[in-house]
Amino acid sequence: MDVLSYVLQLLLTVELSCKSEYALLALVELAVKHDAGEPLQIREIAANQNIPDRYLEQLLATLRRGGLLRSQRGAKGGYLLARDPWKITLLEIVSCIEGWDSGSMTENSTPKTVETAVVREVWQEARQASESVWQKYTLQDLCERRNAKRQLDIMYYI
Repeated sequence: MDVLSYVLQLLLTVELSCKSEYALLALVELAVKHDAGEPLQIREIAANQNIPDRYLEQLLATLRRGGLLRSQRGAKGGYLLARDPWKITLLEIVSCIEGWDSGSMTENSTPKTVETAVVREVWQEARQASESVWQKYTLQDLCERRNAKRQLDIMYYI
């Protein structure tokens, strides 16, 4: 296998990071409870989604700094979504957690080889396709899919 084929194969195996997966799980938990208007505490989210407390604390702080969450102090404190679930795209969440910057996706330097240029072009295309999918879905969409799957599970047991 030549180097270009190997690099292209690597590009196709990009997976969702653990950080992003945990952030999405936590935000789905917050989205489900959004209408109640009550903040959720880290330990409750962590227990419900099986996420380590300390790790979740860091992720939620990042999401708060990114403007996706609000925090409330006090005995009944915790975290709330900063906006309605249908207004938060998965792209916003993953970009916040992964530190993606749309401007950083294009390399300003001139590629040194034709192979480098080809790899950058394919990587850019893959990134744009990925972002298009992430932009298409919201937290509300995840909640609706979750509810539909739970409904199917209930029907299966009846």
